[in-house]
Amino acid sequence: MNRPVIALIVALLASTPLSALAEARQAIDPELREMLKKAANESDSFVDRFDGQVWLTDMSQRLEKKIPDHDTRIELLKNIHYEATRAKLEPELVLSVIQVESNFNPYAISRAGAIGLMQVMPFWLKEIGKPGDNLFSPYTNLRYGCTILKFYLDKEKGNRTRALMRYNGTREWRYPTKVYSAFDRHWRP
Repeated sequence: MNRPVIALIVALLASTPLSALAEARQAIDPELREMLKKAANESDSFVDRFDGQVWLTDMSQRLEKKIPDHDTRIELLKNIHYEATRAKLEPELVLSVIQVESNFNPYAISRAGAIGLMQVMPFWLKEIGKPGDNLFSPYTNLRYGCTILKFYLDKEKGNRTRALMRYNGTREWRYPTKVYSAFDRHWRP
């Protein structure tokens, strides 16, 4: 990563209100912390290659406008499919969340300081004891984001709307509506 990009990232993170980070840290669920610790250290292998290839072909065509480079697109889709399947989530739901959260920009940073494809808050790195992980890495970001989303889906007993609201840290219906719209328009199998 070049120096101007690093300087921009540092400046953006430094401008995040400390109160927002403090509030986020206070609301940490110990069960979620343990799940993230476990997920950050897993290294399972992808099992069903045929279904994966069919899925990759279909989704690659859909994602081509956003990520024109074939190899980059396929690698990202493999990681999305793998991490979503590992967390027992639908890969298409994860694609929808990514589209809404970062529009597939692995270097996205929100005003609140959330990072990467799935807009994971950086305090998680300290909370789970993995400060060396890089949330700008799609692999790491997907691992964390999928684990967090699955946790909220389980806590909400499968209610996607409430799980998505918790994932985004909102009480408004607007965010789940955006995710559902992205799902229906772009990622429905």
